[in-house]
Amino acid sequence: MSEQPLILEMGMGADVHGRDMTKAALRAVSDAIRHSSLSVFQSWKHPSAMRVEVTIAVPDPDALDPAVVAAALPFGDVSVTVVQGGLDDRGMGGAEDITLAVAGVKAFLDTEGHPFRLSGAG
Repeated sequence: MSEQPLILEMGMGADVHGRDMTKAALRAVSDAIRHSSLSVFQSWKHPSAMRVEVTIAVPDPDALDPAVVAAALPFGDVSVTVVQGGLDDRGMGGAEDITLAVAGVKAFLDTEGHPFRLSGAG
């Protein structure tokens, strides 16, 4: 197997009412994947063959549901890692508190047997 990383995108999402870590994370992932067109996967008819690694940073990792985040990605074998980070602004008080999540989304594809080659790839 000659799996190659083909996409790396970063995104940020916020929940501005209620400190919902999963909602902020979903918005961060959406922000990241809207910056990319995964045409390489569609071109070779293998969008489901990609492996996707998602890393989400939120203030309260235990409050995030990784399965919901994984289900939001349309293709691939998705893994979600949740880490401490993001931003929690409690300055507004109560339901007006703001939670920010940061997402890194990486997509990999086994390029063996494909007619294209990545620059620098063996």
